[in-house]
Amino acid sequence: MIGKSIRMERIFNRSTGRAVIVPMDHGVTVGPIRGIVDIKGVANRVAGGGADAAIVHKGAAAFGHRGYGRDLGLIIHLSASTSLGPDPNNKVLVATVEEALKMGADGVSIHVNVGAEDEGHMLSTLGEISRSCNEWGMPLLAMMYPRGRKIENEYAEEYIAHAARVGAELGADIVKTSYTGSLDSFSRVVEACPAPIVIAGGPRVGSERDLLSMVRDAVDAGARGVAIGRNIFQHEDPVLITQRICAVVHKDMSADEALAIGHQG
Repeated sequence: MIGKSIRMERIFNRSTGRAVIVPMDHGVTVGPIRGIVDIKGVANRVAGGGADAAIVHKGAAAFGHRGYGRDLGLIIHLSASTSLGPDPNNKVLVATVEEALKMGADGVSIHVNVGAEDEGHMLSTLGEISRSCNEWGMPLLAMMYPRGRKIENEYAEEYIAHAARVGAELGADIVKTSYTGSLDSFSRVVEACPAPIVIAGGPRVGSERDLLSMVRDAVDAGARGVAIGRNIFQHEDPVLITQRICAVVHKDMSADEALAIGHQG
């Protein structure tokens, strides 16, 4: 479908076939945390650093629209929960594909916690959204995480591979999931997932080199990019860290080469 292909090109760099996506949907989940109080400001900084797209909720897309500067692909997040609710793992639908289309979105995203108490409801919602996305030519990014009572280690290869495969089999065009911790194990996750995978950034990392090394290993394992939020928008210099991540993803730099950006001369 040409509409979906055109929109995917606004998310994935045409030259590299990869993407640097910055999720900024945290305001619903955990509140207006440091870095995303000013959505316009941080959107401008990550766009200036070379990011390809951002993920926001529909309200933030409205009050965060800049109307200036370098373009940034828009992905509207359709599901939500809050850390204050009885079960933060239960994600419910809060927007529709049609709403995203009216807002000029290039894609939509939905969050599914595989193994959670309300897994069935979330899988049903994923199936419905996938059907709507196919009807309207809208790319679907599925955030697929193994979380629940049966999940002993949410970064274990077997669980990540299962969650990613669920996303692909239920129609996601892009799967976002956690990195397993090693190039070899993640390469098997990528091999078993027919849809392009981008890795999540997760909680704030201990060092910038660790972050860049994770990105490098994930790309080497076959990931098609990253979807990193807090490790970008809470960085002391969001423009610089975005430039460094883009250098790894789009220019195939090593972690050390990327880390040198901004320190020459």
